[in-house]
Amino acid sequence: MTEYIPIVALLALGLGFGLFSVAISGLTGPKRYNRARLDAYECGIEPTPQPAGGGRFPVKYFITAMLFIVFDIEIIFLYPYAVAFDALGFFGLVEMVLFIGTVFVAYAYVWRRGGLEWD
Repeated sequence: MTEYIPIVALLALGLGFGLFSVAISGLTGPKRYNRARLDAYECGIEPTPQPAGGGRFPVKYFITAMLFIVFDIEIIFLYPYAVAFDALGFFGLVEMVLFIGTVFVAYAYVWRRGGLEWD
């Protein structure tokens, strides 16, 4: 159980710092609210009127975001394999070829469907 004490201490320190930062910013921050400050900010461009529901993004935006997440997760799975390459032997090589093959099939499917086009 003593191996977990540093992890719990670091978690408590991070949580404490986060709570302290939020609390102190609310107490010390300026309280001057005006119309310009409460308006939406769009990179210096005058904000356009939005519908009551908040406006809709194209579905393609969310699909592209999910693709980035999928390929980032692939990289996360490749790091442990690269570290333990020698210990895994031939079995690890076969498993990684199957994994990369599966991801490549998904990548080819998305590419052929036009999911990577920004039209």
